[in-house]
Amino acid sequence: MIDASSTPIETRQINKQNKTHKNLVVDYIPVSHYVKPMLNRIKNLFAGPQADAPALPEDGRLAAAALLVRAARMDEQYDRSEIDAISACLHRHFELNAEELATLLADAEAAETEATDLFKWTRKFADTNDHTARVELIEMLWEVVYADGVLSDYEANLLRRVAGLIYVPDREAGEARLRVLKRLGIEG
Repeated sequence: MIDASSTPIETRQINKQNKTHKNLVVDYIPVSHYVKPMLNRIKNLFAGPQADAPALPEDGRLAAAALLVRAARMDEQYDRSEIDAISACLHRHFELNAEELATLLADAEAAETEATDLFKWTRKFADTNDHTARVELIEMLWEVVYADGVLSDYEANLLRRVAGLIYVPDREAGEARLRVLKRLGIEG
């Protein structure tokens, strides 16, 4: 049964002999499936920042942490080894205590889940850090993606995109990868 809250999806078939088009209704999708999310996004645009959304620290810590979480989740296996690698990288790079580290990691996981692209994080990190820190981020990303011992194509693609977005040349990203492989004892 078709109700008023449904919209037809139409496909066109071409009759090759007559070269005419015939519209066929193949399925119905409830309007709420695409209208409500669209209206919610428009409302959020005008609402401004939400109180429960994690704030971006000025030094780009959350941006770096969110990128590390994204890298760990790229192969759809976000496991303990990757979480430990993220924690070690953040602790080493930002000199965080256990409480700050737990808070940053929780905020990063929440923020990464909400993110639709990399630009927000890469721009924030690139704008608030010098070239050396950006190369260190690439090295941390390599460490996280190699934490499980396997580099997936998705992870490699992410690293290339992030390196480009934060202005780290391919040569330096490759050198960072080699340093991580050597440190982890993985043959590359």
